[in-house]
Amino acid sequence: MHRHGRRQHPKSAAAPAPLQVLNPGAGGGDAPSLTITMLGAGQEVGRSCCVIEHRGKKVVCDAGLHPAHPGMGSLPFIDELDWSTVDAILITHFHVDHAAGLPYIVEKTNFKDGNGKVYMTHATKAIYGLTMMDTVRINDQNADASGRLYNEADVQSSWQSTIAVDYHQDIVISGGLRFTPYHAGHVLGASMFLIEIAGLKILYTGDYSREEDRHLVIAEIPPVKPDVMICESTFGVHTLPDRKEKEEQFTTLVANIVRRGGRCLMPIPSFGNGQELALLLDEYWHDHPELQSVPVYFASGLFQRGMRVYKTYVHTMNANIRSRFARRDNPFDFKYVKWLKDPKRLDDTKGPCVVMATAQFMSFGLSRELLEDWAADPKNGVIVTGYSIEGTMARTLLAEPDHIESLKGGNIPRRLTVKEISFGAHVDYSQNSKFIQEIGAQHIVLVHGEASQMGRLRAALRDTYATRGQEINIHTPKNCEPLTLTFRQERMVKAIGSLAETRPVHGTPVKGLLVSKDFSYTLLDPKDLHDFTGLSTSTIVQKQSVPIGVDWSVVRWHLEGMYGEVGEGVDEHSRATLEIMNAVQVVQMSQTVVELQWSSSSSSDMIADSALAVLLGIDGSPATVKLTTIPHHHAAHHHHNGHDRSHHEKSNGVSRHNSDFDRLAMFLEAHFGQVTGPNRHVPEGEEDDLLVMQVQVDSAVARIDLISMRVESESADLKRRVEMVLEMALTTLKPLSQSFIGNGINISVDKIITEV
Repeated sequence: MHRHGRRQHPKSAAAPAPLQVLNPGAGGGDAPSLTITMLGAGQEVGRSCCVIEHRGKKVVCDAGLHPAHPGMGSLPFIDELDWSTVDAILITHFHVDHAAGLPYIVEKTNFKDGNGKVYMTHATKAIYGLTMMDTVRINDQNADASGRLYNEADVQSSWQSTIAVDYHQDIVISGGLRFTPYHAGHVLGASMFLIEIAGLKILYTGDYSREEDRHLVIAEIPPVKPDVMICESTFGVHTLPDRKEKEEQFTTLVANIVRRGGRCLMPIPSFGNGQELALLLDEYWHDHPELQSVPVYFASGLFQRGMRVYKTYVHTMNANIRSRFARRDNPFDFKYVKWLKDPKRLDDTKGPCVVMATAQFMSFGLSRELLEDWAADPKNGVIVTGYSIEGTMARTLLAEPDHIESLKGGNIPRRLTVKEISFGAHVDYSQNSKFIQEIGAQHIVLVHGEASQMGRLRAALRDTYATRGQEINIHTPKNCEPLTLTFRQERMVKAIGSLAETRPVHGTPVKGLLVSKDFSYTLLDPKDLHDFTGLSTSTIVQKQSVPIGVDWSVVRWHLEGMYGEVGEGVDEHSRATLEIMNAVQVVQMSQTVVELQWSSSSSSDMIADSALAVLLGIDGSPATVKLTTIPHHHAAHHHHNGHDRSHHEKSNGVSRHNSDFDRLAMFLEAHFGQVTGPNRHVPEGEEDDLLVMQVQVDSAVARIDLISMRVESESADLKRRVEMVLEMALTTLKPLSQSFIGNGINISVDKIITEV
């Protein structure tokens, strides 16, 4: 990454400590945080550059220069960011303080080493190319090469790599990161961006206007409520006159200057309120024939070239302009406002005139030249029509100094009149406050405003909410001072497919396959996976062959000894099989080889491992030696050691000679001594004593109903002890095959993927 020794932090941010704001009720330290860092326009106007970070995603909004600072000093604090990690740069509009730093960032930092892209609207991209080329040409005329941050090749390269987008277009950048541009008013092509990162929504307004003028639509309210709103605060708590009043004041000022024989200078940007003022003056001149002999000029070749762009993007303008175009009445074909191709013609022009000239802040360019030429004549006048940034000549003039500094050296007396009527298309306090309340974001981050104005705006907004009994979180971060917000975000899972066919009853468990993509979660039945996600499922069947030197009945005996019960059967090839816990199948491949087969899962793998251990230990087991010395027909049927599990009896529902009830009786005798029952046969009329055991300790007696497993006793202590021992006995005596039900055995040759 490029480091620039001349770039320094402001003193107030020499060692900024991150400001952390925890949302009330936010869940713990594991909650993902949102970090907002201003690399410019933090408690200042100029070099807008806002870095938004959340869940590993990084978005930069705007990349401007500061008009009041020269050269490297005009850049945002770009060394504070590793630009190769940026996912997207979003440019709200083409003004210098929002876009002019982009060629430097794209071409002279490590941004191009990453995968990030630059996005802006179609109209902004068209005008951006023109304005940046013009900026380069102006800088090239300056003898001081230190102010040249980039050249035409850099501008062209950055323009070509920019992706143009439409209003209301949903742009998906990468997993969990998307944005949508909305109309912002202000200038042609200006947009505010609704950014969504992992479900968290941030509205970045850029510069915006809520007052419809002669050609632009007003800023619109997105249909989705954001969690955070990053909002301009240019005019602070100032309330501006309404549109009609401003227009009347403006045209009256212009008319008064020219009627007294003076020359009227209006410093304007090449795009934006310049076109708006041209429409207004052309209409006013049309309605006042007595003024039509006074020439009205726009002295900017860029203004002239840009009119083609305005005619191209009529569809993005307001209904008034669109309807006039539909009637083949082009409002941008001015009748009285003309292009001043050669400014030297003004030297030959005697009498009053009106000139709209660049640059807007009069720090350089034709507007500065005309200011110096006309400043000494009290008949002349300057009308500042846009916001004036601190440190520029436009701001200096508003203080009406007696002298102004000449770019040629020395001072010039100032006798011309200076008036300010803002057509800067920024919101004033009433518009900004109302818009903030309509958006309804939980957190408001104020940017693009001088510290004093921003502080007063924050206080006024808090008072407004307090009178309503509401709370609002308002932040005013400085440059390079990270603002960290932590949110409680609930994870929502959407059930789709067959799982969504019937609405589940509250509290009922819903089972399915959880699919996570781009920080969103979907629950579906595995059979729906391919239809809804394009994914598919596979079953991994594992096999393990084991050499065996004993009879098949001995294998069965050992497995029953471990698992309690095993299921017998044959496979599709008529080979004998044993099924263990509905999870693993043992197949007799030959007289000397058995094979374990199972569908791979964590539980089935553990059962298979234990079965493999049993099979591998059969040959060396003493029990195997004993079993194989008995005639074969007795090996699995008539042992007197209590392990016979192949012979079944059925009497009153009690199975097997060595029944579970007998083992339970032995367990209870070991703890209490005298145990009688269970009664398997009872006389008619005494059915309550059927399958009942009785435990006696001294004179206390406890009855155990083996059907319900309930214990009754007049002695509470004995009842409690018997219940504890009974629970322990049931857990101990219950075979593994009854303690666990596997996932089933679904073994098919077509599905075998892995063979061990």
